[in-house]
Amino acid sequence: MPLYEHVFLSRQDVSAQQVEALTEQFKGLIEANGGTVGKIEQWGLKSVAFRIRKNRKAHYTLINIDAPAAAVAELERQQRMNEDILRILTLKVEEHEEGQSAMLQKRDRDDGDRGGRFGDRGDRPRGGFGGGAGGGFRGERRPRSEDSEGAAE
Repeated sequence: MPLYEHVFLSRQDVSAQQVEALTEQFKGLIEANGGTVGKIEQWGLKSVAFRIRKNRKAHYTLINIDAPAAAVAELERQQRMNEDILRILTLKVEEHEEGQSAMLQKRDRDDGDRGGRFGDRGDRPRGGFGGGAGGGFRGERRPRSEDSEGAAE
């Protein structure tokens, strides 16, 4: 059977328990149609790039599916009818990833490595686009003299 990665976005005002209930409902639908569900990941409440049906955030969920195409088509049909689901994306893949997805790895890395204000930037120069302090696009500046009144003469 073909392998799929399926991501769906739920409304922001739905609780985490309701998202888990939706996920279990969809898992049951896949299994009733002859498929199996592998890994399920809850990515949590995240901001969306643009407003979707007046929602600025959504609960993201990933499901790895091993099922016939008819089962995935029925899953997508059921999700399009559900008013709590904002968006869906199903991708056919050659094989499923082992371990955590890139989204969960990123979240774990971000939570653990919070250093100073600038993270792991190291010795990057401060300033604008030009790189150096006062660099920018204006070219080189003359050094300021100690007495600025002497320049007025």
